[in-house]
Amino acid sequence: MVAFDLSTVAQVFGHPAEEEYTFAVATPDGDDVMTSSGFSIGAVHDLDALAHARTIIIPGYRPHHRPHDDTLRALRNAYQRGTRVASVCTGAFALAATALLDGLTATTHWQDAGELQRLYPEITVQPDVLYVDHGQVATSAGVAAGIDLCLHLVRRDLGERVAARIARRMVVPPHRAGGQAQYIEPAAAPTTHGFAELTDWIVDHLEQSLSVADLARHTHLSERQLARRFVAETGQTPLQWILHQRVLAARRLLENSSLPMDVIAQRTGLGTASTLRRHLRREIDVTPTTYRRTFHAD
Repeated sequence: MVAFDLSTVAQVFGHPAEEEYTFAVATPDGDDVMTSSGFSIGAVHDLDALAHARTIIIPGYRPHHRPHDDTLRALRNAYQRGTRVASVCTGAFALAATALLDGLTATTHWQDAGELQRLYPEITVQPDVLYVDHGQVATSAGVAAGIDLCLHLVRRDLGERVAARIARRMVVPPHRAGGQAQYIEPAAAPTTHGFAELTDWIVDHLEQSLSVADLARHTHLSERQLARRFVAETGQTPLQWILHQRVLAARRLLENSSLPMDVIAQRTGLGTASTLRRHLRREIDVTPTTYRRTFHAD
């Protein structure tokens, strides 16, 4: 088992000072499991623990052997009961063996995507995204992308406020969209500090109409240079990144204010309530009214 993948899940869902989730580790026979780093994980449960889980997350492992039939059966039975089943990194090989991903898109570490596609041709493997969420089944890419998926699941369960609090504790970005690239080539000239200032400026001016030309003027770059370097550093085009920030800001206002939808849309630069509704549905498949009813801080 990949130790980092398990620790990622434990950090998000198993922190002893946070009460939103309970957390346990299970192995097929309840025995200790060896990690790829050379130490073992003990104090684990057996497969009976899966019967009580509302979410099961499979960490990465090597080699990518097909799990025993008892394990696959337990995962499929949990899914049929309505349990959410997800994988981090090469945990996708175990999830794929259950056939729960057949006919769906999925991802894993980009270095292992070709092998996953070859072994499980019924799946459409996307090697260039951070995570793929189909609702009851989800997969993430490797290493830090597991954090992104786990925070995404928290955001779905409990809203932006709780996910942001956990992200702050872990000292990681609160939200990277699943469609971002796994591996980003470095810019010819690193501009991280300048772009940190730019992205802060964007977030402070979301109510304005922002174009690539506006960003280029702010950074004293040409539009072409700005666009190329922005993608290299964030994995998204400037306009994609801005839209994502507008939706995140709208979610925070839905959670923490009673402002009318039109006002929220105007303050976040989305313009109208109908535009807010369209983009929120596209990102998380709920209406603003439903999101506020579920996550509003009373």
